[in-house]
Amino acid sequence: MELAFFITAFVTMLVVIDPIGLAPLFVAMTHGMSSTARRHIALRATIIGIVILLAFAIFGEALLSAIGISMPAFQVAGGVLLFLTALDMLFERRTKRREDQTEEEHNDPSVFPLAIPLIAGPGAIASIILLMGQRPGLEGAVMVLGATALVMVIVLALFQASGLIERGLGKTGITVVTRLLGMLLAALSVQFVLDGLSAFGFGPGAG
Repeated sequence: MELAFFITAFVTMLVVIDPIGLAPLFVAMTHGMSSTARRHIALRATIIGIVILLAFAIFGEALLSAIGISMPAFQVAGGVLLFLTALDMLFERRTKRREDQTEEEHNDPSVFPLAIPLIAGPGAIASIILLMGQRPGLEGAVMVLGATALVMVIVLALFQASGLIERGLGKTGITVVTRLLGMLLAALSVQFVLDGLSAFGFGPGAG
């Protein structure tokens, strides 16, 4: 059961953050920079993204309680948000929106738009709060944070090797992978909604 939850957490964060989709955008934002500058930007963006997600993982549920939002209600809302993200991935709207965000020139894109909103965007923030709520306690927190840390290691590794990945997969390969991840995210988002409805007394898991 613990392994199944860890895999669910890992897959959810992997799909939402989408390291493969971020790699070519990282190349675009760091075009013309030295390899050393690219490494520093990749490291800063990853660390900042981790800090933001960690903050929401620890304090997100308390914040929801403070403003009177129950976890089942957030599960339903978060599931809907993730489903919209999945639709964006399936129809390439998310890629186009991310590319638009990279058009603005920044000397150091590590904070914006890399860390926020490309890595720690609304979908990733909603996902980590949902996952923490699904398995309360230290054991659940360790699994969620461990899965997220593993995803961030993948993000950093792909940033470092982004040029090779872009040449290897090509635009068509990246599109195929993004759409496959979108299908997977759509299924996961529906499961979040069903879990939330079950907690309210609806669906097969109710009662």
